[in-house]
Amino acid sequence: MNEFDSGPPSGASAGSPWEAGVAGVLLLPSGRTVRGRGLRRPFPPGPSPSYAVHLLGRRPPDVPWESRWLRWPDFRLPSSREEAREVFAEAWERAAGERVEFACGGGRGRTGTALACLAVLDGVPADRAVEFVRRNYDAHAVETPWQKRYVRHFAG
Repeated sequence: MNEFDSGPPSGASAGSPWEAGVAGVLLLPSGRTVRGRGLRRPFPPGPSPSYAVHLLGRRPPDVPWESRWLRWPDFRLPSSREEAREVFAEAWERAAGERVEFACGGGRGRTGTALACLAVLDGVPADRAVEFVRRNYDAHAVETPWQKRYVRHFAG
């Protein structure tokens, strides 16, 4: 195991907002957990998120929990990189004590890209963040070359 494997870090609290090891849940090196999912798939069993970020080209339907819409067309990049950076930073902060979820249509391209950016915020080197998310969330996450490039340049 290396420093970016998703095993529990030393000193991690057992009371993580999402249970690590559950399908769709990414355990970050800091011990924070976030869930990614595809909105076209059935809602997963277990608790609902307390905060969700919807990564869609069109306004999403209302949900019964707090949510934020980040305009992000399918197979593209966020419409506003500045807004995306703010949204990711807020979500990363909230993941310390809340059930934070990222969701797009399929749960792989946009969601994987956002999760890789959260991994960068959490200390994973930008040039290893896509690999980290693919290994610990979904092997097909971050679908396009420009999404990979976006993650590599996210820290800069």
